[in-house]
Amino acid sequence: MSHIVITCEHASKAMPAAFAHLFNQATLDSHRGWDAGALELAQGLSKALGAPLFAGTWSRLLVDLNRSAHHPGRIPGKRQLSTDQHAELHNNFWQPYRTQVAEAVQLAIAAGGRCVHLSVHSFTPVLGDQHRKTEIGLLYDPARVEESQLATQLQQALKATTGLIAHRNQPYRGVADGHTTALRRQFTANHYAGLEIEISQALVDAVNWNATTKQLVEIVGDVVATK
Repeated sequence: MSHIVITCEHASKAMPAAFAHLFNQATLDSHRGWDAGALELAQGLSKALGAPLFAGTWSRLLVDLNRSAHHPGRIPGKRQLSTDQHAELHNNFWQPYRTQVAEAVQLAIAAGGRCVHLSVHSFTPVLGDQHRKTEIGLLYDPARVEESQLATQLQQALKATTGLIAHRNQPYRGVADGHTTALRRQFTANHYAGLEIEISQALVDAVNWNATTKQLVEIVGDVVATK
């Protein structure tokens, strides 16, 4: 049986005082600043599965923990920052988080031979003129058999029990730049399966979000626990 690691890269909208001038509070409160609802789901899964949880402490607008070092959008406020500040964000904020998660994955593999990594996020249901029908997104690499099977099983379980619209590799591509994509380059398919779970913020904003969270924890937990 696989050992499980859970991450929530965009858990917070907080900004350190030294960088508070970069973005106003309205922007930090918006979908640009954090993934509302993601932390609650990640915490529920961590408790249900007995899995370690690594959650971002600061807003994604400080430095995006779900972006690779080479990604041009990793530091959204970079034009207002000095070279030394860029280095500070990399060395003191981004790199420690990435290192902790990679070490946890390595420990999971050492303990059980295989790690299932759930990276929990949420997304805005309306982006520009686009109204997204997806309510639950399951992002994975189709070339990795275990990831494909896990996404399919979760989609079927969600459809059968919730009535929510669950899509695979929507609203984003599972092989686009992200934390799971980076870890796939570090760990082979025999040892690592990464799945990004994306929740529509329309669900988070609904009055029954707490009940939805409990239901999602139960469904996802039951499927993943068998892997």
